[in-house]
Amino acid sequence: MVKKIIFLKNRNLKKFLFLYTIDDMKDEDIQQDIELDESKEPDFHPFASAQDDSVESDLNYVESTEDGEALPTKDVAKKLREEIKTLRKEKEEYLTGWQRAKADYVNLQKELDLARVNVAILTKEKMTDKLLPSLDSFEMAFSNKEHFDKLDKDWQSGLTSIYQQILSGLLASGIEKIYEIEIPFDPSIHQSISIVATDDEDKDHTVEKVLQVGYRIGDRVIRPAKVTIYEYKK
Repeated sequence: MVKKIIFLKNRNLKKFLFLYTIDDMKDEDIQQDIELDESKEPDFHPFASAQDDSVESDLNYVESTEDGEALPTKDVAKKLREEIKTLRKEKEEYLTGWQRAKADYVNLQKELDLARVNVAILTKEKMTDKLLPSLDSFEMAFSNKEHFDKLDKDWQSGLTSIYQQILSGLLASGIEKIYEIEIPFDPSIHQSISIVATDDEDKDHTVEKVLQVGYRIGDRVIRPAKVTIYEYKK
């Protein structure tokens, strides 16, 4: 014997209607029962679509088996726990994906910032490299005191002013000269050309003279300074 029960909660009638029961009945009997139920409730049409918009909201849906029977409470709870477990797993996956995407974005921003800095440094380095021959010419002119002093004073002032303007522009761009003497020899910024003997132990391995000025951008050396260094000998 197969039984199927459909409950419909009518908000206006405030009660549950028992629509029909199939219990090995004949088609004629089922039709008579349906007609009888309809005659008892002439104003109520549960499956009508035009007059009452609230009919669909009156249906009370419950968890059921494939046979249409309501699930036991423990089975409903088990199903809810499984759904919660699935939702939590999905949440963790979404959160992990979002965190990974955020980390990738932050790393990309750092890489772009570093790339911009490197491009700026390379641009300054190439500019300075092209200016080096002119700067060296100024340095050679100033180092030859005998010939430079023979120039007209206005010429001397003009050359010195131009040279200082170029150096000021380089300094404003973060480019510095390497020209100090009597400082410890540093192979990262100095290139030793020759050694000068000294009996002063304090001068051992210090810069005696700068033969060619060097340049750098921060810790990045564009060109090391060519120098002579002291070497202590007893």
